[in-house]
Amino acid sequence: MQQADSEREWLKIREIQEELGIGRTKVWQLVASGAVPAVRIGRSVRVNRRDFEEWLAHQGYAKK
Repeated sequence: MQQADSEREWLKIREIQEELGIGRTKVWQLVASGAVPAVRIGRSVRVNRRDFEEWLAHQGYAKK
């Protein structure tokens, strides 16, 4: 049984790019710097959906 995209536990770099609406290079910079938590599986890089959503939730500007 194949899960729907919104239910998949691991995201591809392209999916992160589409979700954030930013370029591939910027996503790779975020992953390489450790800002976005990711794992390498062979030649592939994947981001855990829960880790990504938690990271994204903490990216807002502080309210004054």
